Amino acid sequence: MSNEAATAGNATAAAPESGTAGNPETSGNIASYIDHTLLKPEASEAEILRVCAEAAEYRFKSVCVNPVWVKTVKKALRGTGVLTCSVVGFPLGATPSDVKAFEARGAVLDGAEEVDMVINIAAARASDKGALIDDITAVADAVHDGGAILKVIIETALLDDAQKVLACEAAVAAGADFVKTSTGFNGGGATAADVALMRRTVGPELGVKASGGVRSLADAQAMIAAGATRIGASSGIAIVKGEQGSSAY
Repeated sequence: MSNEAATAGNATAAAPESGTAGNPETSGNIASYIDHTLLKPEASEAEILRVCAEAAEYRFKSVCVNPVWVKTVKKALRGTGVLTCSVVGFPLGATPSDVKAFEARGAVLDGAEEVDMVINIAAARASDKGALIDDITAVADAVHDGGAILKVIIETALLDDAQKVLACEAAVAAGADFVKTSTGFNGGGATAADVALMRRTVGPELGVKASGGVRSLADAQAMIAAGATRIGASSGIAIVKGEQGSSAY
């Protein structure tokens, strides 16, 4: 892990800008937890730019998009303080590790400051910890070489508790900066119980990102109380306004 990545990752995990994990946040300061997300494959440039403008207005932590949009987002967010985030091996995680690493390296070169990768879910279900560590390490090395942050999506809806723990342990061993619940594309989403399990497993040093189905301020507060230090949501505006979002992610 690069010094820049380690510093940023630990700072985010230990002391989010708006508070500490375990203390439910108000709508007034929860924005800095949120990765404002648009990952629909049919998203247009106009929609991507709208999300960037929203993130700048509401002061979200990042904008998370598919790799094809990273350059666009980086340019649109310049000077706003909002980070550019992209995804790798998304949403299935079923591509070879070297392909994920290549994709991650390209995203970072295009301007991504954070990368969210999907693990080899089949390896997790087979309890093959070695394969998981190898998969995550390949991407972590590529991401950290560029000074960026790696979040590891374990896809909780497809794993039992023992497999979730195994995947989180693999992420720690591979030098990841965060573990993340879900893609939002493979059934299920974040639950407070899963976030709490992940937090217990990774300890205080790594970030925990709750994503998938977080649509309201109450949802977000529950995830933060359980140990989340980041929220992935396309309902970020509804969350900060104290309203109910309708997005599936």
